[in-house]
Amino acid sequence: METPSSGGDEDNRRTGRQEHVTAALASMAGTTIEWYDFFLYGSAAALIFNKIFFPSFDPLTGTLAAFATYTVGFLARPLGGIVFGHFGDRVGRKSTFLFTLLLMGIPTVLIGFVPSYDSIGYGAAILLTLLRILQGLAIGGDWGGAVLIAVEHAPKGKRGFFGSLPQTGVAIGLLLSAFALALISRLPEKEMLSWGWRLPFIASTVLLIIGWYVRIRVSESPAFKKMKAAGHIAHSPVTETLRNHMPATLKVMGARFGEVTWFYTVATFSLAYATQTLGLSKELILHAVMWGAAVSIVTIPFCGHIGDRIGQRWAFGLGALGVIFFSGYFFTMLRSGDSLVITMAMILAIGVIYALLYGSEGELFPSQFPPEVRYTGISIGVQVSGAIGGGLAPLIATALLKFGNGDPQYVTLYLVVLGAITLVSSWLMRKSDRVDHDVLVEKESIA
Repeated sequence: METPSSGGDEDNRRTGRQEHVTAALASMAGTTIEWYDFFLYGSAAALIFNKIFFPSFDPLTGTLAAFATYTVGFLARPLGGIVFGHFGDRVGRKSTFLFTLLLMGIPTVLIGFVPSYDSIGYGAAILLTLLRILQGLAIGGDWGGAVLIAVEHAPKGKRGFFGSLPQTGVAIGLLLSAFALALISRLPEKEMLSWGWRLPFIASTVLLIIGWYVRIRVSESPAFKKMKAAGHIAHSPVTETLRNHMPATLKVMGARFGEVTWFYTVATFSLAYATQTLGLSKELILHAVMWGAAVSIVTIPFCGHIGDRIGQRWAFGLGALGVIFFSGYFFTMLRSGDSLVITMAMILAIGVIYALLYGSEGELFPSQFPPEVRYTGISIGVQVSGAIGGGLAPLIATALLKFGNGDPQYVTLYLVVLGAITLVSSWLMRKSDRVDHDVLVEKESIA
């Protein structure tokens, strides 16, 4: 016969499980929507925006100009990380990542209404750039909140898996954005360039509403509630991070360089390379990206789970080795022109190598910082390296391709060097599988 106390324990366990699941779904749903918006812009910059906003340039120069507006969003991300990291560590994880969702979604919808170059000249590119800056600020602040809501709600022994779920939302966002562009690419080019390209941006209104509904239901992070109750809130999280936790921040930056550059080279630059240099169809390369993203929806959480078993550093390190050794083969497979080979290249690049890196870092990076500066620390480390590595990746890769007269050999070397930096940086990190977040919170609070 069940005693009242055992019934109460069971209710508490059930409530705890519900909180774990709600936090995971909220983080994953929000990142899905935000990264759908972000990837949609990147893919459109590679395939469409050079013709709409920079039609007076030759195709390659127009692509460089379109990628420049794309890069501006990345350059805004460190500022977003600093601003929202401050509020996330002082005010709370939940309220911060609710605001960043709106800051990402509304500008994305507005991009769908920006006039073309034919209507207002380069004023269109200026409007596009301003909206892109708002997107960058939002992404810079959201990633830390989404990951911490998932990890700090997670049960012991499963933080790697739960930390990988917001990352899985990124893969779903990539899949949705590639699918949306694949649909509109079937339109006649005149219709696609005049109005068709706008539809995926405007359609994100629906996703924004869904994301808000899911996120509003999640409770505040247990780690933050403990800190607040103990009065252990950092007065200036940014100052404390830079003064006392700079080595950890630099390690996160170094580890992130290869991962983010790899992804944006594969998912964004390769679209322009495949269609403009190799003459492949948009549908072929977009479908290959979709397959890679679809596989990663399964492999990212799987890699997070594997990291819980063997240690996140080991899983992350395997991904870094993949970047180093597979970069040259990736471009060779694209040059084959064979749809099956190209699809396999994307599956290996996104669904395996990137999954190892991205599925592991959701637990690995936060474990390098104490709770009171954790939002700020991971936001600065991730977003600064993202601005340099990811934001400049399409520009640098396109310039290196031009320097190599269409041969991607210098792009490969670029990826190999950054992969090596990532490998060394991650190996210098603290072992995440030996960090008990709840104990750490208690020790820090008592101190």
